[in-house]
Amino acid sequence: MIALDLALQQLRARPWQPMRLSEPVAIDRLPTPALLLDVDAFERNLDRMARFLVGHGKGYRPHAKTHKCPIIAARQLERGAVGVCAAKVSEAVALINAGIDRVLVTSPVTDPDKARLLVELAREAAALDVVVDSEQGLTLLQQAAGAPSLGGAAGIGVLVDVDVAMGRTGTRELDVVLRLAEGAMATPGLHFRGIQHYAGQVMHIEGYQARRSSSLALWEVVQGMVDALAARGLAPGIVTGAGTGTYDIDCDVACLTDLQVGSYIFMDQQYRVTGGRQGPAFDDFETALQVLVTAISRPRDGLVTVDGGYKAFASDAGNPVPVEPAGFSYRFAGDEHGVLIRSAEGTLPALGARARFAAPHCDPTVNLYDWYWACRDGYATELWPITGRGCSW
Repeated sequence: MIALDLALQQLRARPWQPMRLSEPVAIDRLPTPALLLDVDAFERNLDRMARFLVGHGKGYRPHAKTHKCPIIAARQLERGAVGVCAAKVSEAVALINAGIDRVLVTSPVTDPDKARLLVELAREAAALDVVVDSEQGLTLLQQAAGAPSLGGAAGIGVLVDVDVAMGRTGTRELDVVLRLAEGAMATPGLHFRGIQHYAGQVMHIEGYQARRSSSLALWEVVQGMVDALAARGLAPGIVTGAGTGTYDIDCDVACLTDLQVGSYIFMDQQYRVTGGRQGPAFDDFETALQVLVTAISRPRDGLVTVDGGYKAFASDAGNPVPVEPAGFSYRFAGDEHGVLIRSAEGTLPALGARARFAAPHCDPTVNLYDWYWACRDGYATELWPITGRGCSW
């Protein structure tokens, strides 16, 4: 585990506490590109989701892959989240090291060193869960939990990852689901906790009714697996999944215990265009995350170049959308630059002026930055470290 130990040492040394600025700094004085978090809008989003799900009798287990920030995870737990999700083992390390002690690792682990690390992490957490979708993965966890060198470690919760249609992780075979659940239940140091079903391919289906029909059809299949487990005396205590795109759909699924919502805290253009229950824009939550850039060149009339390109915005979901000022569009112009194009009615920012954009896709955009500038009323007051940046192992 020499290589993993070195990575672990570096990760545990990362900052995770908020850094208060000596005095508030006006947003237009920040060095750019800058990742701005409107704290008031962010907290309204937190409260709205919490109220909604509590009102529908559901828990929520927000996904930290969206924000990668223990400060944000703590605020979600303060509002009643049953735990938080981590996409990878390293994300779990970043969270647990900062005192976030109820974590579900949502990707299967098939590396023996990572399995042993999970057993070690369980000593530090109140509840550490991990998904499995293969007998190989379960065997590694069984071996790690039973290793003499790790004796006395707290138990690890095991959720079986099921796949109905997405084709990314999870098993579709009921007999595999049953064997994995029985194997976890029979192993000292492991505990069968339930199942995970995440249908990422549904989250961005355009049109509320089309998204609803697709999601609920998949949950009918999952319900059959839940019933089969219960018939074996293995009724799952946790049935977790769903996301921001289906939060007000999957809340009607009887077997679902908690939702893995993530992007609701920030919102991005990718979600905005999918449509909501009330109309063509998914505007249930506010755009709390923006990227600030500076106009640095005017190569020709009608164009202005800014200092934000592929290193400032994730590009997998299209071009960034201007928030302020309005009246122009954006195109990527390389790693460091983007070009603003004036519309018929618009006025491009002057050289040296700032422009703000909504992120096309918030998760990978956040992963490009070391911290959030936490802002209120036009001023940055704190830096919030993105402790889990780059935690892909």
